[in-house]
Amino acid sequence: MKIVKISLISLAAGLIIIQFFGIKKNQSSGVQTNHISTQFAVPADVENILKTSCYDCHSNNTIYPWYTSIQPVGWWLQGHVNEGKEELNFDEFAQYKPRRQFKKIEEVEEMINEGEMPLSSYTLIHSNAVLSSSQKEILINWTKLIRGEIKVKSPGSAPAEVEHED
Repeated sequence: MKIVKISLISLAAGLIIIQFFGIKKNQSSGVQTNHISTQFAVPADVENILKTSCYDCHSNNTIYPWYTSIQPVGWWLQGHVNEGKEELNFDEFAQYKPRRQFKKIEEVEEMINEGEMPLSSYTLIHSNAVLSSSQKEILINWTKLIRGEIKVKSPGSAPAEVEHED
């Protein structure tokens, strides 16, 4: 019985101690000079969809829910944000090379078509981030326009099949 009590006290103490090791929040101020909109048109309806369904993990500005202040939940969520930004960051998109821009926009369309984005673990809590059929269509049409613009700006550098540049 004494071992159980010591274990529970140790566990409680550990949980209290880790609360002092919060996350570095993914929030920046000011204009994002490399945002996708500095290079390509992002209509208002597309921007609204991106803000609601994509930017928390794929930009430099995450809106954090209250429970990210509780560790280890905050660490887990920050890991998802970091991974999402590594994969695609709309705030850094203009600095990608044309081949990478083309591939990333192609992957956006693929993920939407396959229902892989936004992640179900995200939409479970953020039900407003679930994409409707019309929102999916808007985003897919926009990705096709962007890919066409990349081809025009960089003829020959963004063919239909490009090698990964991550």
